[in-house]
Amino acid sequence: MNYTDTIKDLTSEEKFHINLGLERIGSIMDLLGNPQDKLKCIQVAGTNGKGSVCAMLASILNENGFKTGLYTSPHIFEYTERIKINGVDISKADFSEYHSKIIELAVKNDISLTEFETLTAIMFKYFYDNKIDIAVIETGLGGRFDATNILKTNLCSVITHIDLDHTDILGDTKDKIAFEKAGIIKPDSIVITSEGYEAIKDKADEMNALFVLASPVCDDRFTNTLSLKGVHQNDNLALVLTTIKTVFPEITDEIVLKGLSKVKNPCRFQYIKDKNLIIDGAHNPNCFSALIQNLDIYFPNTKRNYIFGCLNTKDYRRMIDYIINDPNMNKLYFYQFNNDKCCSFDELSNICNVGVKLNKKEDISYSDNILTVICGSFYMLNELIDEKYFV
Repeated sequence: MNYTDTIKDLTSEEKFHINLGLERIGSIMDLLGNPQDKLKCIQVAGTNGKGSVCAMLASILNENGFKTGLYTSPHIFEYTERIKINGVDISKADFSEYHSKIIELAVKNDISLTEFETLTAIMFKYFYDNKIDIAVIETGLGGRFDATNILKTNLCSVITHIDLDHTDILGDTKDKIAFEKAGIIKPDSIVITSEGYEAIKDKADEMNALFVLASPVCDDRFTNTLSLKGVHQNDNLALVLTTIKTVFPEITDEIVLKGLSKVKNPCRFQYIKDKNLIIDGAHNPNCFSALIQNLDIYFPNTKRNYIFGCLNTKDYRRMIDYIINDPNMNKLYFYQFNNDKCCSFDELSNICNVGVKLNKKEDISYSDNILTVICGSFYMLNELIDEKYFV
């Protein structure tokens, strides 16, 4: 397959769905020789902040001279963004080649892989073949039955902030969700978190793993150097600093500072000055709480035009409440993006009749006097923002 055919296969109805479990990924990894068992990995799970924590860790490890693999999701423009070595995306040619080999094996052995399982298999094999030193791996959904959790051992598990999201799959309480996230904790290993859920402590005890609670206080040197903006990044940074100190004590503060200054994680409270635009992939109520707080700190008393789109599996009612209760809201636009699970304009406007329909990105009116805020889902950003802003 060429790259176009590869994407068509990954996004086909047969593969593009959620089906948690380790049996299928286990079967395909056995056929590939279990390359994941030969890698040194840091696993990161949680509701919010996983991507930022992974990006920070990878940047610091790379700055220290490690050949570092990074696996994250979702992507903004291309699937290749999800798999990086030392900050460089896997090439489209390599991506398609690995995909073809894995799909051929799966079909031959009657293994029905999902999209995420296929991507995870590509990632593990690609990292192994390229002899990386350390892989930083973000779980896709949950932890216990996520495809990335085919790992038997890891250097450490990092669990970020936990909140209510994917409640139909992971459970309807934070404790139930914490139990699922804690599933990444490995025997005789380390787990680092900033929240003391009993489910995480109990799993650490069961696995004879060292439980480390990150201090919420970060030295201003690190906070001020971090290239990612937003007060919510303080908790993420605390987890990163604790992880480095615990697992890599030989890494100096100087290296950490250099790594933090180079972190790239697009669409997390990202400001584009020439458009007076904030892009934030906020996709649940907790993210929206942080978004409004950041807007009030960085852009106080500034009128705001919101562009909102959302998957219908999310709690979009509460997210919209945050917007319409913002005293600085000027206008609210609803955008229906190209995804089968996207909320329609009618669904959104039935909740809030002040929303105006946005048809395409060319209809966005940017202003020096009014801040534009695009938020609600990572999946719509490639339809509204030019790729040049993420290079």
